[in-house]
Parts: sequence; C-alpha cells; structure tokens
Amino acid sequence: MARLLALIVKEFQVLLKDPRSRFVIIGPPLIQLIVFGYAATYDVTEVPIGVYNESPGEASRDLIAHFTGSPNFQQVATIAQAGEIGPLLEGQVALLVLHVGPRFERSLSQGTPARLQVILDGRNSNTALITLGYAQTILKKFNAQWARQHGLPEPPARLEVRSWFNPNLQSRWFIVPGIVGLLTLVVTMLVTALSVAREREQGTFDQLLVTPYHPWEILIGKAIPGFIIGTLEATLIILATVYWFQVPLQGNVATLYLGVLLFLLSAIGVGLMISSLSLTQQQGLLGAFLFLVPAIILSGFSTPIANMPPLIQKLTLLNPMRYFIVILRSVFLQDAPFALLVNQMWPLAGIGLVTLALAAWLFRQRMY
Repeated sequence: MARLLALIVKEFQVLLKDPRSRFVIIGPPLIQLIVFGYAATYDVTEVPIGVYNESPGEASRDLIAHFTGSPNFQQVATIAQAGEIGPLLEGQVALLVLHVGPRFERSLSQGTPARLQVILDGRNSNTALITLGYAQTILKKFNAQWARQHGLPEPPARLEVRSWFNPNLQSRWFIVPGIVGLLTLVVTMLVTALSVAREREQGTFDQLLVTPYHPWEILIGKAIPGFIIGTLEATLIILATVYWFQVPLQGNVATLYLGVLLFLLSAIGVGLMISSLSLTQQQGLLGAFLFLVPAIILSGFSTPIANMPPLIQKLTLLNPMRYFIVILRSVFLQDAPFALLVNQMWPLAGIGLVTLALAAWLFRQRMY
C-alpha cells in the first residue's frame, strides 16, 4: 500500500505541476459546460416574423397581439402586399409570415371557420416544426378566448396536454444532465489515455520497470488519479447542473454516484487500453478522440438510439456512455429507483472489468 500510495502521489504531482495538464483538467470542462449549457438547446425564442394583415378589425389585432406578446415571436416587418413575402423569407429577415385574410373578421362574426395562413421558412425543418407548434398553441388559446368573450360554444372535446417529468418542456432539462456524462468522459479519457504514453515519451517508463512495482500496481497507480479527478469533475458539473442551470435532481444521490463510479471504471479501462498501445502522448490523444467522437454520437446524447439503423443500435451496446446517459436522465428527471437501473449498471461494470483486464494484458505485452 505504501508503494501504491507513492505512485498515486507521483501521478498527481505530474498532472498538477504541468501547466498544460492543469488546463486540460480544469479549463475545457468549465468552458464546455457553459457553452453546452446555454448554446445546446432545442428551444426556439424570439422567432422573427412578418405580419400581413388584410382584415383591419378587432379580432385580427387581438390575434396579432397574441403572437407579438409571446416570448417565442418578435415582429420584424409589417407587410403591405403579397409580393413582399417572398423576399422577406428568402433573405431570412423573417422565419415566419402570419397572413390574416380579408374575410377573417367577418367569418368569426358569422361563426364560420376563419382561415389563417402561416408561411414558414422550411430550410431548417426542425426549427420550422417547433415554430409551427408554437403558432398552433397561440391560435388554440385565441380560439378559446374568442369563444368565451362572444358567448360561443367551445368545442365539445378539447385536448389538454401535460408533459410528465418536464412540465415546461425545457430542453435544458434534457441536455444538461447528459453533459455530466460527456464532460466526465472527456476529462477521464484524456487523463488516463496520456498516463502511460507520457512515461514512454519522457523516458521514465524504463525507470518504472526496474522498480519493485508489479504491473498491476503500476496500472492501479495510473487508474486511481483518473478515478479521483473524474469523480471531482462529475461532482462539480452535477452541482452546476442543479444550482446554476436549475435542473431538478429528483432521484437518489447514492444511485447517481454508483452510476458515476461504474462509468468511470469503464472509461478508465478504455483510456488505459489506449495508453498502453500508445508510444507518444500525441498517439494517446488521437486514440482518445478516436474513441470519444463515436462514443458521444452513439450515446443517445442528442439523437435517439431507437432512430438509428439496427446494426448501429447493436454497436451502441459496447458504448459505456449509452448506459450512463440513461442513468443520468432517469435519476435527474424521473426519480428512478436503483431496481429500475440495474439493467444499465451491470453492463457498465462488465465493460469496466473487460477493458481493465485488456489494458493489463496489453501493458504486460508492451513491457516485454
């Protein structure tokens, strides 16, 4: 234990004394947390709209006020004739044009369907669909308010929508918990993937071999600093998620941290495998990013795994981040108990044990 503790202390000294290593551990995670937390969102606010109103009456003005008073829309143009619509959308001055026809007021007064046209810029289909949903919500509220004010019967059946786990449909609640896994993986992989490669590049690897350390002691001494740093990074990001980004942590903290520890076990195993194969730090860095990019894309962080081709879905079963993303979002938003997350926990433990065993085998092979 004394020899092992000395090696762990030596690893921390190497990491913390090197300015570049300190920056890798502290700087990028904080920058990425801020960038992802604020920039990575599916919410659409202040959509620029143009208004073409051919019905100068109270009803049309009330409807337009519903749109301009919403935080999702911002009126940037008033259109006087139909020929102005095309250039407005083509130049991306407005993403939506609200066209109120000349018979809108009369149709409402007569109790007949009043037609309303919404013209969307469909070049970004995702934004267009979200914007259309906002417009339909505002129109539904306008219809109900008009019916009450004029004593008209409301529709016999109305759809009342309630979102479970995320009542206000804030995409930040979905994205930011995933960032905990993303940044924890990045930092842990970089720390462990460069550990053995750094010894080889600096010429101290041979000195390690002539010490009384066994290969498994060297590997543990390389793994524990990454384990501690990864846990601290995850804790920092979890605290920022709860107290800075105001994402509710509904579940049990012990269940969450069990998932964190199992995830770190698998990430460290992959990192040490890469480091055992690398002769230089540059090779270790390239190997780490070669793993990180597909791991993030195939984790379900931004796109559902269920929408991927069947073969790709099977490949994701080898990705530890796939399971950790489920654990994070389930604990944060669903208050999922440990029993429901066992199916996500044991694959992480299995991946961690297999990768650590492979890392030990590769390390021994490269020693002799």
